[in-house]
Amino acid sequence: QVYLEQTGGGSVQAGGSLRLSCAAAGPTSSSLFMGWFRERSGAEREEVACIDGAGRTSYAPSVKGRFVVSRDPVKKILTLQMSDLTPEDTATYYCAADPRPFVCPGAVRDFGYWGRGTQVTVSS
Repeated sequence: QVYLEQTGGGSVQAGGSLRLSCAAAGPTSSSLFMGWFRERSGAEREEVACIDGAGRTSYAPSVKGRFVVSRDPVKKILTLQMSDLTPEDTATYYCAADPRPFVCPGAVRDFGYWGRGTQVTVSS
């Protein structure tokens, strides 16, 4: 069992930055396969960033160069630093995790545990 608690997000103007954090807890929370997904209005949930148990990362083309995913293995906190935000980044963002040894990029079906989601709103 993995428990994920998300913090961060909010509202920002275009060009601004926000940071999302996801704290993982539970007996299987070490070396997790983890990712950040988002759901934009009327769209399917999509992966924006991924980090596997070895620390390898991948990014959706739409966020590459603007978003950075990182993990503190001691504190078991996953972070998504988002910069140069645009209104198209407005969405509900979800942290996801799974103890199985998947590699990035991931898909929704690869993740068995999800955070509650946090809203990110970017105004023009």
